[in-house]
Amino acid sequence: MSVLTRDEAQTRARLLDVHHYAIDLDLTRGDETFDSRTAIRFTVRADEGTADTFVEVKPAELRSVTLDGQPLDPTALDENRLALKDLAPGEHELRVEAAMRYSRTGEGMHRFTDPADGETYVYTQLFLDDVQRVYAAFDQPDLKAVFDLTVTAPEGWTVLANGVTEDTGQGCWKAATTPLISTYLVAVAAGPWHSVRTEHRGLPFGIHCRRSLAPHLDTDADELLDVTRACFDRYHEKFDEPYPFDSYDQAFVPEFNAGAMENPGLVTFRDEFVFRSAVTETQRQTRAMVIAHEMAHMWFGDLVTLRWWDDIWLNESFAEYMGYQTTAEATRFTDTWTDFGVTRKAWGYDADQRPSTHPVAPEDVQDTASALLNFDGISYAKGASALRQLVAWLGEKDFLAGINIHFERHRFANASLADFIDSLAAATDRDVHAWADAWLRTTGVDTLVPTVTGDNGSRALTVRRTGERPHRIAVGLYDQDPGDEGLLTPRERLDIDIPQAEPRPIGKLPALVVLNDGDLSYAKIRFDADSFRTLRESLSGLPDPLTRAVVWNALRDAVRDGDLPAATYLDIARAHLPHETDLALVDGVLAFASGQIADRYVTPEQRPAALSTLAELCRDLIRRTEDGDHPGLRLIAVRHRIATAAHPDTIAAWLADGTVPGGPELDPELRWRILTRLAVLGATDEAAIAAELANDPSATGQEGAARCRAALPDTEAKARAWEAMFASDDLSNYLFTATAQGFWQPEQADLVRDYVPRYYPEAVALAARRGPAMADAAGRWAFPAHAVDADTLRLGQECLADAEPIPALRRKLTDQLDDLARALRVREAGTA
Repeated sequence: MSVLTRDEAQTRARLLDVHHYAIDLDLTRGDETFDSRTAIRFTVRADEGTADTFVEVKPAELRSVTLDGQPLDPTALDENRLALKDLAPGEHELRVEAAMRYSRTGEGMHRFTDPADGETYVYTQLFLDDVQRVYAAFDQPDLKAVFDLTVTAPEGWTVLANGVTEDTGQGCWKAATTPLISTYLVAVAAGPWHSVRTEHRGLPFGIHCRRSLAPHLDTDADELLDVTRACFDRYHEKFDEPYPFDSYDQAFVPEFNAGAMENPGLVTFRDEFVFRSAVTETQRQTRAMVIAHEMAHMWFGDLVTLRWWDDIWLNESFAEYMGYQTTAEATRFTDTWTDFGVTRKAWGYDADQRPSTHPVAPEDVQDTASALLNFDGISYAKGASALRQLVAWLGEKDFLAGINIHFERHRFANASLADFIDSLAAATDRDVHAWADAWLRTTGVDTLVPTVTGDNGSRALTVRRTGERPHRIAVGLYDQDPGDEGLLTPRERLDIDIPQAEPRPIGKLPALVVLNDGDLSYAKIRFDADSFRTLRESLSGLPDPLTRAVVWNALRDAVRDGDLPAATYLDIARAHLPHETDLALVDGVLAFASGQIADRYVTPEQRPAALSTLAELCRDLIRRTEDGDHPGLRLIAVRHRIATAAHPDTIAAWLADGTVPGGPELDPELRWRILTRLAVLGATDEAAIAAELANDPSATGQEGAARCRAALPDTEAKARAWEAMFASDDLSNYLFTATAQGFWQPEQADLVRDYVPRYYPEAVALAARRGPAMADAAGRWAFPAHAVDADTLRLGQECLADAEPIPALRRKLTDQLDDLARALRVREAGTA
């Protein structure tokens, strides 16, 4: 398939002014295809003579094309491009009729039949260039137009779209005309939805899900709508521009690849956010943050849209920052930045240290295939961190003033980085252009190291920087509590600009110096020797969870860099995590300790001891929460106790009894977790998996069964799972992921050894057949991450050099192999 280059987009944008799309979709044509009819009105702005251009469409069958009433040859379609030649200046109308194929990969028009009740649902996911799978378009973000949409749907379905929809009878639905929006933001979601509707500030609000999830949506409807209203009101306090669309629907849709998508007026979310089992407050907080993130896009992304994909960070970094900040300001979830610090920020740090790193605002995004690769921890987490540092440096008042100038200048239009920086510059005397050059056009992570010098009563602090960016950071000075040596009391928090002009006097020697206290900048930090001794003894005695997040992140970075033995990290976790109260910290530390340290950073010979340490830690947390006062903490401990079980007896007893002694009772999510771990340990069989699936025949149950079956330590089970993933294209995106998650297990390294060399050529072939979404899944979930050895690395490097994987898979393999090489270095450092 041809990808659109930046040069081609710029040429077409100079040539065309696109006014209007009339799209008619017929969803009653069967299970495989739907009908799509599109009429596009546009103007050619050529100064002289005639001009050539093209329209994009990816049909199963292109039935007819007319330009200004004259037929064009449908067989002239070249991959996804239909040439439009000799266009005279002036008004034109293009009409395209086609049959389009439904997707099972979460791209284009995804179709899903719910195994719980047999009901079918479809929805669109058109980002980045999957518009062409649904309707013909001049598919680039800066050719905005007005859209009219009609949909014919089966009887009993409801159709949702960007604007308010009306049932006009006989299965026909008409959506209100949109304002100017980009092609990739058009959205449709159709099916027998269960809906909860209300109004706020005169606008219709709705939340929607599959009928089989109705009881769970109803349980959380008040919370979901309260968060939505609170964020909506807070954004109207921040932004001068009112909400720019006619309604606000939020649809929780099945088998969604991303967390959510910011379609104007119809945000789509993965329906795992409709919780059907017990969850923690942190998970509820994450859901609230995603709601706030997507709502921020209504202004930054939808009202004002990037001109080309090199400025995707303008969408995502802004929404990421606003999502966390607004959730903390407007909802009960006030500790969002702790979760950001321990989870999302680590995502950014990791991405920024790989060979695939790129600036937050890259200058060399040459085509759409390249652009798709930049939806990563840099565009989201690093970009949000940079904006948080900008707010700390600029002040929130000037920052918001600049944002409002940006909205006023570019409403219903497109903008670039230069436009954004110019808007900020209009609101402040500070040199934001220099700031942007230092923070948005550079790569890599700075490292900040403290040095304390001088006599005991007159110490001075110097912060050494490895890197080039300016930083404004807070430095926390902490002393031992004289009444309890396990507690640390804050003495002072210093504001320091880096690079420093001179050492900063700090008085007597503190017990602990924490750089970037409050986590307002983006940098790795280290500790002086005295501070490290203190935190080994008293980390859990720090009073602020955000400070503890900064410390845990620093320890994590030190392990990854080979500067801190993995065993020492586990010892610190064993000593302090049983006393931790912040759920995001407990979950984040345990996830790193099990998923990276136990599974990759220690040798196979060291792994049993690491799992034992983690199991003991989880048992301590379970004992600590027996009083029932900390259900979220207990749930996290139970989940990780299951994941780290080296022997089946305890968790098998929980499954048989249907409860953990003292609670919680096992809901479907916990039952599938236990059964998966029992499958890994060889302590269950196909009959037990089938019985569990009979009790839970939902889509999540289907995924749980696929994961369990792939995890069975049996040669035939592994062969069946492998064939399902790589020899057949029948698995949906979610069932593929579940199967891949079960397949590779460190405990089964010998059993699956022969599959490791097969992975590379078969993943390349799969990606070529099934496209970027499945390439991402194959690179992320089906990669043999447990196989930390030189042969796996060599085979992967040979694949990159010789096999020509598509860009999405190449990027995933590049990152996986860099992580594998890092794991090898960490192991070498640990055995040196």
